[in-house]
Amino acid sequence: MQVEIWSDVMCPFCYIGKRKIEAALERFPHKNDVEIIWKSFQLNPDIKTEANKSINQYLAEAKGWTLQKAKEMNDHVTQMAKNEGLTYNMDKAVVANSFDAHRLSHLAKKHGLQDKTEERIFAAYFTEGKNTADHDTLIALATEVGLDKTEVTNMLAGNEYAEDVHRDIYEAQQVGVRGVPFFVMGRKYAVSGAQDSEMFLQALTQTWQELETENKNMHTAEGAVCTPDGCDPA
Repeated sequence: MQVEIWSDVMCPFCYIGKRKIEAALERFPHKNDVEIIWKSFQLNPDIKTEANKSINQYLAEAKGWTLQKAKEMNDHVTQMAKNEGLTYNMDKAVVANSFDAHRLSHLAKKHGLQDKTEERIFAAYFTEGKNTADHDTLIALATEVGLDKTEVTNMLAGNEYAEDVHRDIYEAQQVGVRGVPFFVMGRKYAVSGAQDSEMFLQALTQTWQELETENKNMHTAEGAVCTPDGCDPA
């Protein structure tokens, strides 16, 4: 069963949501049969990387808030993250465009390292205050999780996986994504936001049961086949 997760690097609820669904999966009997696929989404595709601007300043300008309101919001999500065992240092967060980080995620998927890469980028952004739009930073993070430095460097220097990012964003519109994180289970059920892990467990269980029932009821038209034991002309 596939679980697709639309998210953005700069979304604080996306990292929290990652922990929520991980907690649910730990209680899910079929955990080893679940494939997590990360999908790209950009909250602000036009954002310019500004390493010297605080996240509070960015939010105040983007949302029309006061600096105090922006700080209070970030303090709130910091506490939410702490409840999930995460450390957010929002005062260190770098305002950065996430497009290349999403391209890196697609490259990592090719090598079966997408989830590890997403985890590393989230930690770099929210905990370590790294500039996740900077190519040298992304190369360093990628090599930490086991990706080839030369391949990552060449990818970032060109436009590889750009279409994949755009395709994910377009697909998000088709499945009704209005905000992230957004989780789609088996293309049957969706969970919007960093819900409680119990909600994720219920969605996983219901999706699994329905897919299992569909497979049992599948009608198979018999014809000529080959098996490891030989070919049967039927």
